[in-house]
Amino acid sequence: MSARATDPSSARPAEGPALVSIARTAEVLDAPSADARTLAGWERRRLALVRVPSRRDDVLAARLLLRWCVARVLGRPPDAVEVRQHCPDCRGTGHGRPFLPGRPGLGISMSHADGLVAAAVGPGRVGVDIERDDRVPPGRDVLLRHFPAAAHHPGTDPLRQWVEAEARFKAGDTEQPVRSWYDVPRAACAAVSCAASWQVRGAADLSRRLDSSAQVTSDVTTLRRSGGGVPEEKA
Repeated sequence: MSARATDPSSARPAEGPALVSIARTAEVLDAPSADARTLAGWERRRLALVRVPSRRDDVLAARLLLRWCVARVLGRPPDAVEVRQHCPDCRGTGHGRPFLPGRPGLGISMSHADGLVAAAVGPGRVGVDIERDDRVPPGRDVLLRHFPAAAHHPGTDPLRQWVEAEARFKAGDTEQPVRSWYDVPRAACAAVSCAASWQVRGAADLSRRLDSSAQVTSDVTTLRRSGGGVPEEKA
C-alpha cells in the first residue's frame, strides 16, 4: 500500500500492548452492548446499503467489536469512540484503513467473514484477519499476485499463510511480525500483525465489562512475539 506519509496511523507509536478479540457474529449481536446507534452516521448509511442480511450482520458486528476494543483500551464508553477510514491511494474517506482521530500512534483493524468477526487495537500499525477454518484459500499464484511480499514468508498451511498476508496488508507493513492460529470452538483461523505484544479477550468479556462499567484491569493473557502455541483467553 502506497503513500504511507498520508496514513493517519503512521505517526509515532503509542505505548502498551495491543488488544485483540475474535468472535462469532452472533456472540457480538446477542450481547446487551450491541447497539448500532454507537456507530457514526456514515457507518449506518453504508451498513444500510448492504443487501445480504448475513453480511450486514457481519459488518455491524465487526464495527461494534472494534469499538468495544477501543473503549477498553481508552477507558471510555463505545459511543464516545470515533472511528474514521482513509484511503491513501485515492485520498478518499469512508473506506480504506480505519483510524482513530487524534490518536495517531494507535492503530486499529477489523475483519469479518461468514459469521465470524475480529478486531484489534494497538500501538503502531495493526492488522487483523479472520476466516472460517473450512475455507479453501486461493492457490499460491493468486496469493502472490495479491500479496507479493508473501513470497518472503513461506508457510506450509495455505489458509494460515493467507490470513497472515491479509493481516500484514491491513497493517500496511509487509515485514511486520505476524502470528496466526486456529480457534477450534469458533471454527476460525485468525492472524494478527503487530510489532508490540498483544492480548486476546473474548467478545463476551468485553461486553460484560462495558455493561457493568467496570474499570479496565490488567488480568489478561499477554502473548509475546517470541511465544508459541495457541492464544488463550481468560474469562
